[in-house]
Amino acid sequence: MFKPSLLHHSSCGDHCDPYVPETFSLLCWNVYKNNQKHPRFQHFIHREVQKREIDFMLFQEASFQDNKAFEVSHYAYDGAANLEIRDKFYGVLTASRVESYEAKAYLSEGKESLWGPHKSLLLSKYLFKDGTSLLILNVHVINFRESRGYGRELERFLGLLREHKGAMIFAGDFNTWNHTRMTKLQHIVDSLSLKRVNFEQKGKVKSFMGRALDFIFYRGVELLQEEVINDHGLSDHHPLFVRFKK
Repeated sequence: MFKPSLLHHSSCGDHCDPYVPETFSLLCWNVYKNNQKHPRFQHFIHREVQKREIDFMLFQEASFQDNKAFEVSHYAYDGAANLEIRDKFYGVLTASRVESYEAKAYLSEGKESLWGPHKSLLLSKYLFKDGTSLLILNVHVINFRESRGYGRELERFLGLLREHKGAMIFAGDFNTWNHTRMTKLQHIVDSLSLKRVNFEQKGKVKSFMGRALDFIFYRGVELLQEEVINDHGLSDHHPLFVRFKK
């Protein structure tokens, strides 16, 4: 399995806001590659954008092509590819009403298996009107590897994030399907002084062997609202929706 020819993809829509609003919302979702191929996906996203006024959308297992990744107007996007198949790229994608002022795509150091792909992660930064910044790390953490390899990947996240002093959101599919993995993730979260969004609809969050896989962690902002959206039929994961206030 070869690395993609292009790791970082980015584009700005018809109009992008210059600043993150003081109150903003975010949706995090492993879309199971359905964002371009499923006939109902765009209708669902347009509906949710209008209904919830979503400012940021963090997708894992998204499909995209260079300069054609997201079909909702007034949104910018950054994508980090980990696979390329017949001119299509796959990976994590962050779409937003606000254009990032900095974004970097990374591949995991390890692979899913001997012949499997690397995983991708995307670090992006946005400005508030007061000049402070919001850092978002959108991740799909390596799955079919031993705990040592998983721990190394998480330590790398810590290295990418520890220098940032402001508001931060760390979210995605963490593949925390055993106690050891969850313990390692909690160590990183504690090291960064992050809070976990505890969704009331715990049974709706994607899990494996009784353990949740999808999380949103945050700091430097106030949590106003949380919800798991489960009326879509588009993925085996449910979208996680949150609203924050600076």
